[in-house]
Amino acid sequence: MPTFALPTYAVIALAILAAYLVGSIPFAVIMSKLFGLADPRSYGSKNPGATNVLRSGNKWAAILTLLGDAAKGWAAVFVAQQTGQTSLVIGLVALAVFFGHLFPVFLKFKGGKGVATAAGVILALDPWLFLIVIATWLFMAIVFRYSSLAAVVAAIAAPVATALIHGDSGGLAFVIGIIAFCLICKHWGNIQRLMAGQEGKIGSKKKD
Repeated sequence: MPTFALPTYAVIALAILAAYLVGSIPFAVIMSKLFGLADPRSYGSKNPGATNVLRSGNKWAAILTLLGDAAKGWAAVFVAQQTGQTSLVIGLVALAVFFGHLFPVFLKFKGGKGVATAAGVILALDPWLFLIVIATWLFMAIVFRYSSLAAVVAAIAAPVATALIHGDSGGLAFVIGIIAFCLICKHWGNIQRLMAGQEGKIGSKKKD
């Protein structure tokens, strides 16, 4: 019986599309509905992410949102790695799942800021790099209690650490650099509020 194999470019396109769709899964909205909470896009920073869900006062909903957003980033890259994809395809999948979170088709392309999903992507790409980045985030978050500041500093640290560890092996530094740049851009409003002293701290309650 003859076998049918998709052309390589079709496999790549399907992998990228699948990664984007996985990235588009809005765990903040899903968890808020499951816990009977208000839509996270209706209060606080209006960002569908774990930090804003935490402002609802429900820590479990926030934790599960964080884990879900990180897991989808990790899973997309892990599957690409385990199916023997090239470093180029893995890099494209990493970007696709990340951009899926930023611009999700299920939320009319208005998504979160991508911190947890980026962390999941980095964990799959290089666990040691992940430890460096997460340690940077935790230090800044614990000391200053601003999630946005911690995210921006960790985003800056990520491509620097990648370049020091890997150089530009397999384009990894380029992929991490794009993710870091997008993270900083998505936090531009937070940066302005930080400079104005108006940014909410981690654990602060939602405002109507």
